[in-house]
Amino acid sequence: MLKVRVVKKRDGFTLDATFEAPTPGVVALFGRSGCGKTTTINIMSGLLEADEARVEVDGHVLADTAAGISVPPEQRRIGYVFQDGRLFPHMSVLGNLRYGLKRTRAPKQTIGLEQIVALLGLENLLRRQPFQLSGGERQRVSLGRALLSQPGMLLLDEPLAALDTARREEVLPYLERLRDNLSIPMVYVSHQFDEVLQLATHVVLMDAGRVVAQGSLSEISLVPQLRAIVGPDSVGAVVDGVVTGVDASCGMAELRVGTGSLNVSVSGVIAGEHVRVQLLARDIILAVEAPRGLSVRNELRGVVAAVVKDEDEAMLVTVDVGGAQVLSRVTRNAVGSLGLQAGVAVWVLVKAVSTRGHAFRVSGR
Repeated sequence: MLKVRVVKKRDGFTLDATFEAPTPGVVALFGRSGCGKTTTINIMSGLLEADEARVEVDGHVLADTAAGISVPPEQRRIGYVFQDGRLFPHMSVLGNLRYGLKRTRAPKQTIGLEQIVALLGLENLLRRQPFQLSGGERQRVSLGRALLSQPGMLLLDEPLAALDTARREEVLPYLERLRDNLSIPMVYVSHQFDEVLQLATHVVLMDAGRVVAQGSLSEISLVPQLRAIVGPDSVGAVVDGVVTGVDASCGMAELRVGTGSLNVSVSGVIAGEHVRVQLLARDIILAVEAPRGLSVRNELRGVVAAVVKDEDEAMLVTVDVGGAQVLSRVTRNAVGSLGLQAGVAVWVLVKAVSTRGHAFRVSGR
């Protein structure tokens, strides 16, 4: 378990954040720029002194101002990956990686050089110098160097922020590999929700120096505080499903979601694996009668759980589909004409093509 309590006041800004998260996994600190995410992990690493702090990782207390405990940064066994690679320019890729091994304070080596080279796809880069690498390649080497120091926890401060879209898409699958193959707690700072959607196992939502919500991605996707940060076009429920069938010829998979099934656009999965899907509220259609003659093939039976006012006179309808919940944005007129209110049975219609780029394989539970 990761337990964090940090307080820091400076320059008219107050950080006062408390959160807990299960380990291992990826804890995403998500929020607008300037909300205190980086300050939080700098305190956790020991790089920044806090007014008040308690940081505990799997029973090991790294800081407790009330008890007078402050483990020096170099003894905390924390790997830190910054926005820029910060590689040693006079060392080759292999030299940078070996530096991580030399800096370890772990009692034994559990992460090997060959393992990291394979996980991060660095085989063809080992003899290159940092100036010969792309931005994405530099970040992969930085990740490898941090991991070879045998950390008890990995902190990542917006590691993809300086990369263009293509390079971000290059690095994200490697971060997924690390999440699924290494039992190391990771704290991932980001203000890009698509990164959180793909990587996080637990989300801490921050705003103006405070934690305003925390929990699983499915839980956080439904809270009003997230809607205020990501904007109306990105509002949508995140649901987890188990693959029950695969059609590799068209890159589709059938998932068991709640008490129904959902066909989504995702590749590289097999039966039994878990897939996470974001269903954008703007893409969800509701019906109060059994649909007929539609091109939409995804129909989930559900019951309206809540109807609340959204932006621009629209309404946001929450529907329970047998344990999972989805959101649909509809007009006020639609709510009235269909009689949508809590307890009303509905059909939830989801176009499979709308899930393209919003469905990701996640590690098994």
